[in-house]
Amino acid sequence: MDVSTFADDEKTARHAALKATARQLLAETGAAGLSLETVAEGSGLAVADAEGLFPHRDDLLTALVIDAYDESGAAMEEADRNACAAGASAGARLLAVTRALRTWAFDNSAQFTLIYGSPVPGYHAPQDTVPAATRTPAVLAAIVRSALAAGELTPPRRTVPGPPLLLPEAVQLFGGTPEAPFSDLVERGMVLWSNLVGLLVFQVFSRTHDSVRDESAYFDFAIAVAAESIGLLVPLDEAPGREATA
Repeated sequence: MDVSTFADDEKTARHAALKATARQLLAETGAAGLSLETVAEGSGLAVADAEGLFPHRDDLLTALVIDAYDESGAAMEEADRNACAAGASAGARLLAVTRALRTWAFDNSAQFTLIYGSPVPGYHAPQDTVPAATRTPAVLAAIVRSALAAGELTPPRRTVPGPPLLLPEAVQLFGGTPEAPFSDLVERGMVLWSNLVGLLVFQVFSRTHDSVRDESAYFDFAIAVAAESIGLLVPLDEAPGREATA
């Protein structure tokens, strides 16, 4: 084996080991307790070796944030591909991708908390995290665009008054501003997105367990209600079987 190839393989292995240890520590102590020293020790590496890959704790946190966004986005994208292959309506696709995100969130609650929980003191996510972070809203936007093109949306009873409320970047992610009567669809899509994240925060952090008899069924119902804000029908009676997560 070429010496440089061996060195690259060793670097890749150390990189993976550090991130694996950091994810474990996230679940045990939270992001605020993460340090290069504890991660290096848990990985069986010298601190200098860890600093060679992640010079600062924030560099490691950024890598974890990007991984979390990429993994959760990939889960949604796969669910949407499967739903499309099955000929699902836009409403059924929406339910499939939001269920996929819910499953990922419960299976990876520490990573979910890292990206959607309280901010880590002293850490500010750099622009490097933006492409990965847009994967979730991009999946939702694609479904909404498809529903609009297929005539599956009901026009709203009232439009958002005044000038557009969103930044140009958000409108660009959707693909531009639709014509009336759906000219406020991007704003409504943001409401749907924020409702989804808020609902997951409530469920992952056990804010609904003592109020709701069946949290999986309630999740489906809440998504259906939120989808009504963009004029999309989520066919709960035709949806595939619910996952087993409580």
